[in-house]
Amino acid sequence: MPRLAWTVVALGLLASSASRPPDTLVTYRVVPHTTDPAIQRFDEPHYVVFDRDGSPSATLLLFMSGTGGQPAGTSDFLRVAAGQGYRVVSLAYDDQPAVVGVCPRDPDPACSGLVRQRRIFGDPVTRVIDDTPAESIVNRLAKLLAALERDHPSEGWGQYLEAGAPRWERIAVSGHSQGAGMAAYIAQRARVARVVLFSSPWDFFGRDRRLAPWVLAGPGATPPVSWFGAYHKKENTADLLAESYKALKIPRDHIRVFTLEPGRVIGQNPYHLSVLNNGATPRDADGVPLYADDWRFLVGTASHSERTQ
Repeated sequence: MPRLAWTVVALGLLASSASRPPDTLVTYRVVPHTTDPAIQRFDEPHYVVFDRDGSPSATLLLFMSGTGGQPAGTSDFLRVAAGQGYRVVSLAYDDQPAVVGVCPRDPDPACSGLVRQRRIFGDPVTRVIDDTPAESIVNRLAKLLAALERDHPSEGWGQYLEAGAPRWERIAVSGHSQGAGMAAYIAQRARVARVVLFSSPWDFFGRDRRLAPWVLAGPGATPPVSWFGAYHKKENTADLLAESYKALKIPRDHIRVFTLEPGRVIGQNPYHLSVLNNGATPRDADGVPLYADDWRFLVGTASHSERTQ
C-alpha cells in the first residue's frame, strides 16, 4: 500500500499574531483510496492538522464538511481547533445525495435517521442511498487512523482506535450542515469527548416541516454538557435549527447565534456558509476570521489522556 500523501508545515495563514494558531502546525493530506482500495468514490484528500509541539495524547477532533464541501474548505476553523490543542481530522465522506435532498420527500419519518445510519456505520438499513460499508464514515476514519499510525508511528495515531474501530471517548465530533448532522447522530449513539455542531441538524419531514424522530430523541449517549452548537440567525432554516438544538438539549449558554454579514456572498443561502467556510466567513482588515473567538469557545481546549500502546 502506498505511503500517505505529502506533508507540509503550515505557517502563518492567519495574519494577526494575537489570534492566529501556532506556526508549528503540521498538515497531512491523505487520499482515501490509499488507506483502503475499496473506497472508490468521494476520494478528495482527507485534511489532517495538529501542533507538532502539542500533547501526543490530545483529544482527536473529527470534522465533517457539508454537502459538496471539501475537507480543507474550512481550514481556518480547523487550524484554530488545532491551536486549541486538538489533533484534527477533516474527513472526506460520501456527502451526496444530501440527507435533506432525499428525505423531506419521503413519507417515512425515519428516512433521515436511516440514511445517516448507513452513511456513518455502513449498515444496509435503507435503499435511498447506495453507500457501501467501505465508504462509511466509520471505515474511512478507522482506515485513515491506521494508515497514519503505520506511516507516522511516533505520533501515536493508533490510540484513537480500539480493535480496529474508532475509540469514541477519545474523539470529539464536529461538522457543518450535513456533516454536523452526522456528528450529532454519532454522539447520540456513542459517548464522545465533545460535540460541536454548525448549522445542523435540521432534518425534517412532512409539509409542516416536523423534526425527524432521531433529532427529537435528544442527546443520547453523550451528556448535554458536552454539546455545543452555532448557526446564523439569517439562515433559511434558523427556526428549525433553534428547535433542533432545543430538542437535543444543548444548553443555551453553549449556543452561539452569529449575526455578522458574510465576508462573501456564495450560493442561495450565504449565511449558512458564513459560519465557518473559508470563502464566506467575515474577516477583519488583517484577514483574521471574525468568528475565531467563537470557534475557540465552541471547541474548548483539548483534553489529554494517557496514551495506550
